[in-house]
Amino acid sequence: MFSLGVMSVLMVMVSGFGQSVFWWSVLWGCIMMYLVSLGLWFSSLGLAGCWSEILVVDSFSFSLMSLTILISSFSMLASVRDVQKTSNKCIEFIFSVLVLTMALVFCFSVGSLLNFYIMFEFSLIPILLIILGWGYQPERLQAGKYMLLYTVSASLPLLVLIILVLIKSGSVFWGWKFLGFEWGWLVTFCASLAFLVKLPIYGFHLWLPKAHVEAPVAGSMILAGVLLKLGGYGLIRFFYMLSLFSSLTISVIFCLSLTGGVVASMVCFSQNDVKALVAYSSVGHMSLVLGGIYSNTDWGWLGCLLMMIAHGLCSSGLFFLASETYKCYGTRSLFLVKGGLVLVPGIALCWFLVCAINMAAPPSLNLWGELMLGISVLSYSMVFAFFTGAMTFLSGLYSWYLYSITQHGQYPLWVRGVMVAEEYTSYVISFMLVFLLGVTGVMLMLFL
Repeated sequence: MFSLGVMSVLMVMVSGFGQSVFWWSVLWGCIMMYLVSLGLWFSSLGLAGCWSEILVVDSFSFSLMSLTILISSFSMLASVRDVQKTSNKCIEFIFSVLVLTMALVFCFSVGSLLNFYIMFEFSLIPILLIILGWGYQPERLQAGKYMLLYTVSASLPLLVLIILVLIKSGSVFWGWKFLGFEWGWLVTFCASLAFLVKLPIYGFHLWLPKAHVEAPVAGSMILAGVLLKLGGYGLIRFFYMLSLFSSLTISVIFCLSLTGGVVASMVCFSQNDVKALVAYSSVGHMSLVLGGIYSNTDWGWLGCLLMMIAHGLCSSGLFFLASETYKCYGTRSLFLVKGGLVLVPGIALCWFLVCAINMAAPPSLNLWGELMLGISVLSYSMVFAFFTGAMTFLSGLYSWYLYSITQHGQYPLWVRGVMVAEEYTSYVISFMLVFLLGVTGVMLMLFL
């Protein structure tokens, strides 16, 4: 909170010196906030386990708060050419990103169910403004409508449940248990539905590819890197309260999520849009995260945390590269994006590194997350061995497919000249160096 106050004062001080100074001051303020969060994380043993009706601080909160600030910094850095250089409503963009960042930080740290729900729904407003204000196509209106209808409609049963808890017990603290309610399976489903849509699992995912395709690079990075983690965080917090009810409901959701993860991984091969392929890969990864949560094991929950952080970083890098590819080729169609190794070899190296991380190549966080989640899912039931193995195999396959189809072959004759394309190379490589340094820092932070 102190760092937020310092950054706010800095914004007021530098706002009169022009948009460029304002932009970079806010960006460096976000980086300082991230460093402060790292310092708190390293020394969080004195704070971990701090539970009250106002604040909840533990390893899950600290890690996701740090991830939020880091992804917000990356999103602003990735939007320099699109927003800051072109003066495309620069102040409004910064305000939207900062409001979204603060809402997510509060969402990951509040100790009340009602406050969590308010922040949970409030985060939709800034991301909707980013999609509508800086999106690429007129279809962004339809994408915003899909996102609002899916997420708000699915979260209404959760609001009713929270109100019933408040009336019955007079408290909506995270640690309270839902005792005394009949129809436990219905309560479990209603409480989980909002998070299953936000995660999302296959069947509740239709809003996600539309939102990603129409969102600007900053919107896609924050949406995939942080907003999808709200579902996993909410399920982790609610699982303690829901574990007393019939395991049949959880088993059904477990089966649907793993089966849907395999289907979503197969659907990746039928996509002709780079962003849509990356969006469907997120559905597959998040299905495995849900399996780790519902396995109710220490390895499952720790693997869930590792996978959420790893996916947040990896998917952000993929969406950034997809955006830069669109600027270079003028299209995101996999039938037309060819010959990246010849046209922009520096960016092709970045594609290789990020696709390797996405397929859980060692020593990435994705590898450790998938191993721990796979073990936890198999400890729940060996029946799911086929689904876990299929998702792991298909993850490597579509990552290899994405790299090979975009970087090999002859680039189209109508694509921008090689000299023009090389203008993007230095910017992309600079961003990816910062990105990989951030990934390395998070890996060291988690393993030390």
